[in-house]
Amino acid sequence: MGGLIEYKAFFPIDSIQKVCELFEEQLRPQKEPDLTLLSIIAGAVENNLTNIKTSDKDVNVTQNKIRMKFPSVAWDEVKSLYDRFATLMRSGVDAKLLSGEYSTRELVKRVADVVWNSLTRSYYKDRAHLQSIYSFLTGNKLDCFGVAFAVTAACQVLGKNDVHLALSEDHAWVVFGKDGKDTAEVTWHGKGNEDKRGRPVGDGVLAHSWLYVAGKPVVCTRVMEVAALVSSINPTLTPTIDIHEIALMQYKLLMILYEKGHLDAYPMALGNLADLEEYMKLPNCIDEYKHSPLNGDEAINNPRPDVASLYLQAIRSSRNYYEDRHVYPYTFQGGYYHRHKQYKEAFHAWACAGDVIRHYNYSRDDEEIYKEFSEIANELIPQLMKVESSGHSARSLLKDPECFASLLRFYDGICKWEEGSQTPILHIGWAKPLVSTISKFDCDVRAQVHIVCNTDDPISDDSKITEAAENKDPTTSNDSWNDASENVKMSVREQLTAAVNSRPRVTLYSHKMAALKPLLLAERLNTHALQLQLTAQSQLQRPQTQRRDDEEQNTGSAARAKRARRER
Repeated sequence: MGGLIEYKAFFPIDSIQKVCELFEEQLRPQKEPDLTLLSIIAGAVENNLTNIKTSDKDVNVTQNKIRMKFPSVAWDEVKSLYDRFATLMRSGVDAKLLSGEYSTRELVKRVADVVWNSLTRSYYKDRAHLQSIYSFLTGNKLDCFGVAFAVTAACQVLGKNDVHLALSEDHAWVVFGKDGKDTAEVTWHGKGNEDKRGRPVGDGVLAHSWLYVAGKPVVCTRVMEVAALVSSINPTLTPTIDIHEIALMQYKLLMILYEKGHLDAYPMALGNLADLEEYMKLPNCIDEYKHSPLNGDEAINNPRPDVASLYLQAIRSSRNYYEDRHVYPYTFQGGYYHRHKQYKEAFHAWACAGDVIRHYNYSRDDEEIYKEFSEIANELIPQLMKVESSGHSARSLLKDPECFASLLRFYDGICKWEEGSQTPILHIGWAKPLVSTISKFDCDVRAQVHIVCNTDDPISDDSKITEAAENKDPTTSNDSWNDASENVKMSVREQLTAAVNSRPRVTLYSHKMAALKPLLLAERLNTHALQLQLTAQSQLQRPQTQRRDDEEQNTGSAARAKRARRER
């Protein structure tokens, strides 16, 4: 862009503080952030710091992080890369396509083709550090998110500012035209789908899958595209080792965006910030955080947000802006509670995730969220149930009917997700852990749960009444529904009525779980019958031409690169 020279004074960029200063300058209200410039800088830092071997003698490995010297990014290098990107786009796009006030589908497809044809002939879905324009220019490699971001940045370079990034929880595309009403695929998801470039989003069966969030994606403004760029930064060197300087840089940039209100409508970025906030409070990180350049008096005057409140804010963002159709805010929150051994709260968060996923039909392109639910159902829950069942605590989860109700909601959501889908989910690998978990609850605990079957009305949603529960005082007893101390003046009939009405209530929407109701409430569980019914392919599903409650106009867009999990 013409004003690139004005940023020369920020170079060389050789510290996190200088990166933050440049980003803050770009985020000033009277400016439009330059996506190409910021992506080159962020990518240069990330790629330089991750292009190492853990055996290098200058690398200091401490616990699960690596400390390294921050690289120096020179002005001449950045300007050269910027000019190459601008020249590539301007020479590859016919000037006739640039006429008119708004972008056309032909222009968007042409820009996507220029990016695509510059890449090496391979897919990099699961490779890290390939999401930036720096990676594109220095290695001709981009992941799925990187392609969509590069197309958006290229359109900005070409002067077409109506093209914006659209993000689901695992895919990316663009919106363009007047009021952003037009949508276009510009990247791939899975192998062999490159021919979708230029097509509108929202056609066919996949539009009703989680991959496209049923028309409720994050449609970015320019500053939210900066947030997407920062959120896509990946600090991991290996699955168990992070580069501390990258994590700290990402944290500080996200905090700048958060404090300016640019993450309010971006649940995934809020979840990433919460993860990083938790990471920064680890014993081996806290000292460096306290003494890092942008802390001190400013940090004292503006206390950092609480980790749990950030996860809750991500959930509220999904509810307020996207009709509660995003799953990751709940699984992020559940993971946080699980790490801190707050198992009842984790069950509740996972149940809410089940409430969301039941609005979709499962597709093979939903592999990332499938793996997420599989880990929860077949690893995390069985492990924690094993821990709980081995003790003799009077407050064990196994004696809490609300936990049992949460588990039923979680499993019901997965079963409903399976209905109407061409591919089954609940094979024996799912059924065995599910039945084993349920069987650990005694019959008197199971009997306290009021189960309602509502397989014909998927519109009502129990999750809508859970926000009050999430905001309540955590010291309040969750067993107050069974406390008769305040009912001594009530008649026996009134006490019985009150007890029934205050029992934990769960509504089952899937045919599979509804059919299991008699077995779930039986005094003696028939585990064999439970397994048979769970693994049977449900033929009670509605035809593919009929959709669920979110079957409205699906003109959305969505995406973002799947973040790397931080193992703690």
